[in-house]
Amino acid sequence: MGYLLGYDAGSSSIKAALLDIETGGLVAAAASPERELEITSPRPGWAEQDPEVWWEHLKRATSLVRERSQAELHDVKAVGISYQMHGLVVVDRDLKPLRPSIIWCDSRAVSIGDEALSCLGEKTCLGRLLNSPGNFTASRLKWVKDNEPDLYECIHRVMLPGDYLAMKMTGDMVTTPSGLSEMILWDFSAESPAEMLLEHYGIASRLLPEIRPAFSPQGEVTAAAAAELGLAPGTPVAYRAGDQPNNAFALKVLDPGEAATTAGTSGVIYGVASEPRSDPESRVNIFLHVNHSAREPRYGILLCVNGTGILYQWLRSNLTGAGGSLDYPALNELAASAPAGSQGLLILPFGNGAERTLGNRSIGASAHNLDLNLHTRAHLLRAAQEGIVFALNYGLEIMRGTGAKVEKARAGRANMFLSPLFGEVFAAVTGATVELYDTDGAQGAARGAGLGAGIYKDMGEAYVGLRKLKSIAPDPDKVGLYAEAYSRWRGILVEVMERTGEVGEGG
Repeated sequence: MGYLLGYDAGSSSIKAALLDIETGGLVAAAASPERELEITSPRPGWAEQDPEVWWEHLKRATSLVRERSQAELHDVKAVGISYQMHGLVVVDRDLKPLRPSIIWCDSRAVSIGDEALSCLGEKTCLGRLLNSPGNFTASRLKWVKDNEPDLYECIHRVMLPGDYLAMKMTGDMVTTPSGLSEMILWDFSAESPAEMLLEHYGIASRLLPEIRPAFSPQGEVTAAAAAELGLAPGTPVAYRAGDQPNNAFALKVLDPGEAATTAGTSGVIYGVASEPRSDPESRVNIFLHVNHSAREPRYGILLCVNGTGILYQWLRSNLTGAGGSLDYPALNELAASAPAGSQGLLILPFGNGAERTLGNRSIGASAHNLDLNLHTRAHLLRAAQEGIVFALNYGLEIMRGTGAKVEKARAGRANMFLSPLFGEVFAAVTGATVELYDTDGAQGAARGAGLGAGIYKDMGEAYVGLRKLKSIAPDPDKVGLYAEAYSRWRGILVEVMERTGEVGEGG
């Protein structure tokens, strides 16, 4: 008997999943903490987390998996890691974090990325990086260099969140080409780290970790880490990927025309293309997909809305009593009791930092057409779910402008997709059939580890045990109603951006 262990290290929790190698079936899963991890905001628009806290919760999630499965974790044959994208972790020579991680929804480096785009030129950046340097990891490192120079001089290595957690297990500092591309530190024309951006920012390439393929042995669990986790010393860490490429992998989204979607803290639609087509304004972004190769190129096209699940969590906390007395299933049932279209109530869900689909602008979350004599909290909850989908559809218009086709969108039955209403609205608004699968990011990471360690010989073997739960086709009786509501929502978005002098035209 043997197992695969996968982790999905998000900004809300650290999830762990134990899979049976032979059947591909889930043996046990756990997440820590039970409520969302804290995101600190020392200044408006900033977002940070302590990397050591991630490690403590990874250990806790592992312990819970062991308790729930009654499995001997010494029988784990490989470990895979998925992680929140774009975060910056900097460590000293003792491999200790020098500061909290600047995570994906932090907005402090927007102007730095804009300056780099202007100086290097749009043609150069879009041709070689496929993106603006934007508010990504490289620009955040430049912010540290400019604003915390003494700390910067102590940096030994720069890592993504998943690189850090893997280092805690193995002692090795490693990243992947896909990881460098999400840092905006991959030169697609040279198929190597982006020296031009490093030089522009005055950052030494020696700060980058060693590069290894996403599916490959990337280190072995040390005796010290094995003792903390209950694993066997020498267990290979054989896969890592950012959460959205990994979510696509978990859902078997590997080839052009396929798309994955998720709606956790943030909401994402992630498509796959065989040719690198960038958005001229970098409102959607291009990264190397996990299965990219020179022989069969695969590029991930990612649109992200920062404030999806976090908006719903905020409403739960503030509408249902101290600590959120109603659970999410009860909230979803309450939201579904309001009529489609929320009787004119519309919500812009952009309250979690700078939004790439809006040109790296922050306009805040807001409710519109609120009638105090008509609307209830049920309307607010439904309008939130509808507004999240409308924001994703706004980004999807941009994605389709790059030539991406999304006729089917696969999702794990998790987060916002646990709400039947959310799936119904998503299908009706986007026109895409939603396919829900019995998987998640932690299970995807476990399958990736099986491939990376050579336990599975090919993709076909890796997906043994993956099950489709249901399909949700657009409801023809509601497509027109939602189209009208989306048109009104989009009009309000334009008005809000005009008032701030920031107009986005979408697709």
